[in-house]
Amino acid sequence: MIISASYRTDIPAFYGDWFMRRLDAGECRAVNPWNRKPYTVSLKREDVDGFVLWTRNLAPFAGHLPAIAESAPFYVQYTVTGYPHALDRSVVVTERAITDMRNTARMFGPFSVVWRYDPIVVTTLTPISWHLDNFRHIAEQLQHSTNEVTISFMYSYRKTRKNIGAAAQQFCFEWREPDQEESLDLVAALTSIAGEHGMRLTVCSQAMFVVGGAEPAACIDAARLSNLSGQALSVPVTGNRPDCLCHASRDIGAYDTCPHGCAYCYAVSGSDAAKANYAAHNPASDLI
Repeated sequence: MIISASYRTDIPAFYGDWFMRRLDAGECRAVNPWNRKPYTVSLKREDVDGFVLWTRNLAPFAGHLPAIAESAPFYVQYTVTGYPHALDRSVVVTERAITDMRNTARMFGPFSVVWRYDPIVVTTLTPISWHLDNFRHIAEQLQHSTNEVTISFMYSYRKTRKNIGAAAQQFCFEWREPDQEESLDLVAALTSIAGEHGMRLTVCSQAMFVVGGAEPAACIDAARLSNLSGQALSVPVTGNRPDCLCHASRDIGAYDTCPHGCAYCYAVSGSDAAKANYAAHNPASDLI
């Protein structure tokens, strides 16, 4: 079983103490976001094929990585976008995130880190030309530290429209969804830039943008974990939504618990709710 920790919240940045306590206990609980029923997930060595850690700030958790590696192979889905403050209220600065990724790759190898330039948000602060320059700048610094960068364009979920609309009003910018031609041209250009710096570019759950040498993404990737462990994993592809090629996993996070405050976030209904839930978190609980 692959453990996803977590695409619902940032466990390495905010819930590392909880995670390590649950790893020691050999299990945790999570709540199904659709039917609200809790479920138990084993974290015992014999039950876990690997961990996929999702974060925008690995630094608070970095000291735990050797212990996790002793339990099971892992890799980090590390989101680094370099967006301005109006879009990313409280994430770490790009240079610090890049240092985290370099250090992780140095200790555990380039298969241990995937760079996420995700989602691509087109605004008057971040037009298409800005993304080209920004992506190249980050790619240059991550060369030799990762072999994959994953992108997607922002989905206009209800929560996303609400959050980015509020940010646009507060910080006086406009946002839009790029048209198909713009998006395809941008993907082709980013794929070329990624290739120049030793990375393949993959597209998360948006098959219509797999062009110009780009590949569909498997964010929960049994093949990557196999490369890390040296043992082949037999895990089915289940996917979480249309065009998703993720292998089967159990996510142990919870929505409305990440206080990063990203303006385009799909995982929180509002920053106040997320901050309140984070403040009420009990690291000794078996639930986040």
